[in-house]
Amino acid sequence: MITYRGERFSGYNKPKRTPGHKTKSHAVLAKKGDQVKLVRFGQQGVSGAGKKPKTAADKARKKSYYARHNAQDPNPDKLSARYWSHKVKW
Repeated sequence: MITYRGERFSGYNKPKRTPGHKTKSHAVLAKKGDQVKLVRFGQQGVSGAGKKPKTAADKARKKSYYARHNAQDPNPDKLSARYWSHKVKW
């Protein structure tokens, strides 16, 4: 168990839900080499469309989310909220 800024994490690069946070739905203690950073991501109360959306509306939501957040970037930074949001929620 790792404690960082008053929060407990089960390890590095392991996202967890944060239902008590007022705006962000998830947090992760991201580690890349020697760098460690607390990354909060996701809007509280909103779910992503998932890895394989079934309905046309969910497919459209995912497509526009990826368009807004530069999803085609081939080298995402593990210390960014965008990386974790794509991995966990979308």
